[in-house]
Amino acid sequence: MSLALAPVRTAPVRPVQARTAPSLSAAPSAAPLRSLSNAAAADLAPAAQAAPAAPRVRAVPEGTEARGFVLYVGIDEAKAAEDGTTLHRIVEALRALTAEVSPSSETYAAVALAPEGAGGRDVDVVRLALQDPSALAKQRDGQGARNDADRHPNGVIIDISRKRVLLDGEAAGLTYKEFELLQYLVLREGRTIDRHELIESLWDADDEAPSERTIDVHVRRLRSKLAHYQDIVRTVRGVGYRFDRHADVSIRQASTPSPDLY
Repeated sequence: MSLALAPVRTAPVRPVQARTAPSLSAAPSAAPLRSLSNAAAADLAPAAQAAPAAPRVRAVPEGTEARGFVLYVGIDEAKAAEDGTTLHRIVEALRALTAEVSPSSETYAAVALAPEGAGGRDVDVVRLALQDPSALAKQRDGQGARNDADRHPNGVIIDISRKRVLLDGEAAGLTYKEFELLQYLVLREGRTIDRHELIESLWDADDEAPSERTIDVHVRRLRSKLAHYQDIVRTVRGVGYRFDRHADVSIRQASTPSPDLY
């Protein structure tokens, strides 16, 4: 049996423009552009995302430089003893730590003194005695009402910060040594000071040491200049002298360091 093949009719083929991938010859020119764009974007991205830089905080005003710092430590001898230590040991420990952290640093320690029983927080007393500016400003702001009593024409104002004594608003005219004598007694209010202690504390080793009789002369002159307020310096027979607080006496001493240092 034979098979006959019928002719097959096919539709005309239309030319189709094939979409081809870029040739390899174009790749080198495109790649650098993409690389450059990516690099630029990478460089600009952190700058675009970063927050505006905050102004640098300075610890001192412009035009000055920091040369050190002050650490105010408020603790009296009794509290230090309760903690099983002393002020001297605390100072030495702080100095040792400073030398360990920064061997090139230099240290200086000052002890703030105040009359016994003065009251107040220890650290506030220290800041005032060592003339901390912010503490002094706060003290001045809070003295408005209290200053009215000091301005009263009657009474005694013993101004240790200015080394002067006012009697009913007028200067008492004390000599340097007379003021030192009164100040020494004032800072030890209520305690009897014997003549020997006054000699050791108020006269330098290089000076000619006065006799106990000379101390009596200085006290007598001091009391005469205090006029009708002379009883604030009391004589304790056979012992020495004592300052007793009186209702008419006002003492200004917290705004400056006590000259009695040790």
